[in-house]
Amino acid sequence: MANYQNKAELSKLTLGKTTEYVSEYNPNLLQAVPRSLNRDDLALNQSALPFTGEDVWYGYELSWLNAKGKPVVAVAEFRFACTSPNLVESKSFKLYLNSFNQTRFSSGEEVKSLLEKDLSKTAQSPAIVQLFEVDDCPALAIANNDEQLICIDQQDVSIESYQYDANLLCSAENSEVQVEEQLVSHLLKSNCLITNQPDWASLYIHYKGQKIDQESLLKYIISFREHNEFHEQCVERIFMDLMQHCQLEQLCVFARYTRRGGLDINPFRSTHVNKAPLARTLRQ
Repeated sequence: MANYQNKAELSKLTLGKTTEYVSEYNPNLLQAVPRSLNRDDLALNQSALPFTGEDVWYGYELSWLNAKGKPVVAVAEFRFACTSPNLVESKSFKLYLNSFNQTRFSSGEEVKSLLEKDLSKTAQSPAIVQLFEVDDCPALAIANNDEQLICIDQQDVSIESYQYDANLLCSAENSEVQVEEQLVSHLLKSNCLITNQPDWASLYIHYKGQKIDQESLLKYIISFREHNEFHEQCVERIFMDLMQHCQLEQLCVFARYTRRGGLDINPFRSTHVNKAPLARTLRQ
């Protein structure tokens, strides 16, 4: 369990509390969570992060009314730089998007502009928004299986503990030769920091360096099964653990979480790549 779970910044959130759904536009519904909470826990300096990357969200239930009162629906893509001071708390994000439902707007561009303004204010950093037709969103096309992608879930491992343990990680025996691999596991499960609801994800790891022992990596991923943190925090913890416990020159960590309440969150952290790849599967 995270050491910062009882921080005052978290006690003010609507997450885990009974709320009313608002269907008229209200930007005040948005709530921020300082990224410094888990980064202090990981001894990370916000001004000199050891990674780059972004958080990519997809909203599947965005709707509003046009000038004549006719409903419009769209799929939205939201991108937040990992350097933003705040992340947007997901329940407040859902409530905020619901507030568009019965509000009239002159155009989709007006909606996009408001979304970018409000989300940028919450994150304290520019948010990038794109709106797509529900039957034409190339970013959410099902990705073809990459022949270079190695799924590690078939490892025949015995699991005795489901408590987070970074010490499970290690390099493979006789791994002095440098390798480059793309690994995936669909067994990542963590729990919401506040509500304890399960969060399910596919975890993609692309690295260059000493070969990672796949059995130990799978055990490590499974050790998150009863761990409580937000999506973005889990990915940063995984990134830091891999860099600390394995001899890596380059690393990309990307988690595609399944959606809840019409939103999915997809954090991406890398030593050298800024943009998250497109890798949607049937679970997203």
